[in-house]
Amino acid sequence: MNGEPTQQRLLTQLPEWRALHAHYAEMQSLSLRQLFAGDLRRGETFIAEAAGLYLDYSKHRVTQETLKLLIALAEARGLRGRIEAMFRGEKINRTENRAVLHVALRAPKGVHMQVDGRDVVPEVHAMLERMSRFSERLRSGSWRGHSGKRIRHVINIGLGGSDLGPEMACEALRHCSQRDLDLRFVSNADGTAFAEAVRNLSPEETLFIVCSKTFTTAETLSNARLARAWCLEALGDEQSIQRHFVAVTANAKAAVEFGMAENNLFDMWDWIGGRYSMDSAIGLSLMIAIGADHFQAMLGGFRAMDEHFSSTPFERNLPVIMGLLSVWYVNFFNVGTWAVLPYDEYLKYFPAYLQQLAMESNGKHVTQDGMGLDYQSSPIVWGERGTNGQHSFYQLLHQGTRLVPCDFIGFCRSLNPLSNQHALLMANMFAQSEALAFGRDAQQLRKAGVPQQQIPYRVCDGNRPSSTILCESLTPAILGALVALYEHSVFTQGVIWDLNSFDQWGVELGKLLAGNLLPELEQSSEPTLGHDSSTNALIRRYRRFRQSPARTG
Repeated sequence: MNGEPTQQRLLTQLPEWRALHAHYAEMQSLSLRQLFAGDLRRGETFIAEAAGLYLDYSKHRVTQETLKLLIALAEARGLRGRIEAMFRGEKINRTENRAVLHVALRAPKGVHMQVDGRDVVPEVHAMLERMSRFSERLRSGSWRGHSGKRIRHVINIGLGGSDLGPEMACEALRHCSQRDLDLRFVSNADGTAFAEAVRNLSPEETLFIVCSKTFTTAETLSNARLARAWCLEALGDEQSIQRHFVAVTANAKAAVEFGMAENNLFDMWDWIGGRYSMDSAIGLSLMIAIGADHFQAMLGGFRAMDEHFSSTPFERNLPVIMGLLSVWYVNFFNVGTWAVLPYDEYLKYFPAYLQQLAMESNGKHVTQDGMGLDYQSSPIVWGERGTNGQHSFYQLLHQGTRLVPCDFIGFCRSLNPLSNQHALLMANMFAQSEALAFGRDAQQLRKAGVPQQQIPYRVCDGNRPSSTILCESLTPAILGALVALYEHSVFTQGVIWDLNSFDQWGVELGKLLAGNLLPELEQSSEPTLGHDSSTNALIRRYRRFRQSPARTG
């Protein structure tokens, strides 16, 4: 079977889809209380485990029949063939005519993965070795700045996948990072982002990593130019750029013209999408923070989940199960949003990372053949860590009118075991999933002595679905497995919905219009505006404020 989508019928015309519709009519009135009462071992049955991750999906509104029907849909959509096509390096990114081979970034030596007849695994390992040598020089202090001082601050300049992944991972693995190195990240075009990133820093002790595949991304280059001017103002010598800037790019010529030394450039490949690139040279800042050994351990976690995804039957396959659960709720329960709730402070950027991974991948409105969808695609993904979220938005999760499935992520061992803090944290996580599933009815409240007039306000209906992902501790390997789990879950959803999960044309329109607008905001004479009345009025108001004296007080 090749990697082409299965298109004998549209998704909603498939008998497997219709069977799920009929099954949903039976399931929608069945509660989690009933499901657990009818199967006392349910919590030991609806589980799957791989790569150090334990998935409990028993608190979902599914039965064995549901899973059987969902898997039948996956088979009808050719999921196994699409997985194999991705791992073979076929150009499954059809709109850009590119292979999608991020799995090659963590393939071991000796494995062969080809793009256009070229084995790319040796290239990957050569790049990892270059990254390792460079990061070790920086970590040891043998790499010095232009004036001979040691580099103590590393600032990653990127955008989207060139920022979200490395920043998330640097925070997630802070516990095993080298603490005398200060890692910072700049992505926003807002000048405040750069100003605050370099505040109180010395250019003599600062290295910038500019991450841009094309070296033409406007926001990234704007920040890179600010960084260049900041360094030159203090160091005064154009040659200093070679000691304070490196780049991750596929456009070596542009980086050299910027002033960087050619041997300070790290390659990117067009078969790696930005949101799938944190384990490539885009992760150079991460390797500097945690060292090559920990980085390799993280790649091992990625690889373990890759192997599980590519070889395990769907009924025990963690990414497939999670992806199919998303389809079940989005397309049959009309769910529009999904919460990711990590109970670990180090994972505070994980929900933001998953937002891009899921919504940039599957926030699409046409099939791979360009036909408009007659069903919903990606849910809105969001979340917050630990008990912070409980005192923010959990009220809506428990008693709101919207059904919001949740992923709880927790760890059995804390990396910072202080007093009984971790037991308190995990008690909250387990309690929240239990409360969402089973709630508290009026009879229970009366038995607890709650006054009758308060009962309507305190009833929690329950029947709110959630998964729990439990791991021993947050190690580099576990982080790699977690990221790969969600990568492959998103891919699974995209196959079912017949989407190209690897392009992002919707991002381009706003960038194109911004390029057209910029001269109208900056030119000294009044421009002739041809936008809609709202945009025209906003531009004029902005220009009036910019041209008038700033207010004080």
